[in-house]
Amino acid sequence: MSLNLTILGSSSATPTLHRHPSAYVLKSDKRKDFFLIDCGEGTQMLLRQANIRMQRISRVFISHLHGDHFFGLIGFITTQNLFGRTEKLHIYAHKPLEKIINLQLKTDGTILNYPLVFHTITPKKKKNILYEDADIEIATFPLLHSVPTNGFLFRELGWNKLINKEFIQKYKASLEEIASIKGGDDFIAEDGTVLKNNQITTFSNDLKSFAYCSDTAYDERIVPFVKEVDLLYHEATFMQELESIATEKFHSTAKQAAQIAKLAHAKRLLIGHYSARYKDIKPLLEEAKEIFPETLPAFEGSMIKV
Repeated sequence: MSLNLTILGSSSATPTLHRHPSAYVLKSDKRKDFFLIDCGEGTQMLLRQANIRMQRISRVFISHLHGDHFFGLIGFITTQNLFGRTEKLHIYAHKPLEKIINLQLKTDGTILNYPLVFHTITPKKKKNILYEDADIEIATFPLLHSVPTNGFLFRELGWNKLINKEFIQKYKASLEEIASIKGGDDFIAEDGTVLKNNQITTFSNDLKSFAYCSDTAYDERIVPFVKEVDLLYHEATFMQELESIATEKFHSTAKQAAQIAKLAHAKRLLIGHYSARYKDIKPLLEEAKEIFPETLPAFEGSMIKV
């Protein structure tokens, strides 16, 4: 389990006292950087509450240009400037966003001290690799919404390095030492004994995957893109009794999200993007679980091991 998802915002367009617009952070144990997925209003404050260092966010993925998914981005960008950021910040989004952000920066008179790199998402392309390195592949695929909208698929690559349990129990290695060992370093005990990295680690090909399907109507065409993922996030704005409203607004019900997870043979389903009309999300969770028992609810501040 080397992918960790932190939920910052689980509400739909209207925030409530306890739920915020869409924002999620994905972190791999194999990497030092974080990925931010959508950036609704208030994301900066939620990142602070979750103790996530904003400077370590290297890439931002915006699913579509409805405000509840990107209105927090300009604040995030300018705060990084105030913090003295020098590292590149990559933003993956539909083409108009670059013009919007540049206009906001120009109007504000902000000159960034760091490179802001925009990568354009092609909305109707069936599948497109946005980024790939030795550790991870990130792809995008189209969703069915009222404006161009895309989902994201994160897949680990390579092999996971695991530290032997016997070593951890015997030497009580700190979190910093564990991270160093996973990075390939040897371990030096208090008595000076050097344990080679290959003596205390093994490799596993138990690679994880996470798919993010933000605002979308029920659409079985996404099933091939999210097939057999370890964790599928699929919006569940309404309950099934409001299916007609969901269809009209290009959103999904909890039952429909569960049906997609079942068709895709996903291992687990995470539902979110709840309408503000639901003060209690338990009925949405129960509705989804009737179809797909391995369903989890998104709620602010929680972290899920993928």
